[in-house]
Amino acid sequence: MTTERSLVLIKPDGVQRGLVGEILTKFEKCGLKIIGMKMVYPTEELAGNHYIADENWLKTVGTKQKEAYAKKGLTIEKEERELGLEVRKQLIDFLTMSPVVAFVFEGHNAVKHIRKLVGSTSPGDAAPGTIRGDYAFDTYSLADISKRPIQNLIHASGEVDEALREIKIWFKEEELHTWKRVDEELLYRTGN
Repeated sequence: MTTERSLVLIKPDGVQRGLVGEILTKFEKCGLKIIGMKMVYPTEELAGNHYIADENWLKTVGTKQKEAYAKKGLTIEKEERELGLEVRKQLIDFLTMSPVVAFVFEGHNAVKHIRKLVGSTSPGDAAPGTIRGDYAFDTYSLADISKRPIQNLIHASGEVDEALREIKIWFKEEELHTWKRVDEELLYRTGN
């Protein structure tokens, strides 16, 4: 049985609204194990390393931005990369505005399982029972009007490789702890 690790950040809106305990409880109750946890006031450098200026990412984000505007019947003249840089800047500004709480969770299929618990990036599309579906209400329309990124409470790594990269940005190896939950024997039982 292999386990995965995933990074979760409770963003400034989640910390400021006092939702850290509620959010943490959801992960623990489903069998995920906390192996690292801390409150961090991110610097621009830390946030910039998290939202890396990868060309593919910038273009993908810019393309999504253009598509969202097109759905509203709006045309935007900027290139995808330029839009991606603007979104990245907004994300960095948001992440550095106040403390975040960073977690590393470990468990079977952790990355995918956490993403399911977190819900859709857009809280308006997030299913009831997910973190964003239950505790967030922001929409891309409101974020666009306010000229800010969407406030969706939480970041969760999207892929195993992304999780490994992000964990190294937020945590030193000595800040991650190996231990056993009392229910691991039951959760990870193999055979008879």
